[in-house]
Amino acid sequence: MNEIVKPATEPLEESLPEILMRLVSELHDVAYLIERVEPQIVEVGGADILNSPDAMKVLQGIDLAVQKTRGLAEFIDTITSAIPEHWRVDVSTALSLVKLADMQKSLASGLRHGHSQPLSKAAGDFDFF
Repeated sequence: MNEIVKPATEPLEESLPEILMRLVSELHDVAYLIERVEPQIVEVGGADILNSPDAMKVLQGIDLAVQKTRGLAEFIDTITSAIPEHWRVDVSTALSLVKLADMQKSLASGLRHGHSQPLSKAAGDFDFF
């Protein structure tokens, strides 16, 4: 299990464009995770689920969540290119508010090793938190 990054005793100043690009990466990961839910709902509910108006609204909501998440990522990515690299911000307080250890580590260091829930995990695997 990953350890949560402790809030720094000194301000942790980092390049704003670099931090925003880490956020873009996290948003793409969220979109990917949401996108993986839709086929599972259809598989569990069977083909008849597509005939249910309520189920279709849920599936459309999932699709909208993916589109919005990717749209936010693209928006942040695009405006980041206009931000000077020398702009720095203190991220120590913001990082201390992130509760998921893997996300906190990724946002703090930029180190990323694939998606947060790889497809290679076996069915039935789970993490305690």
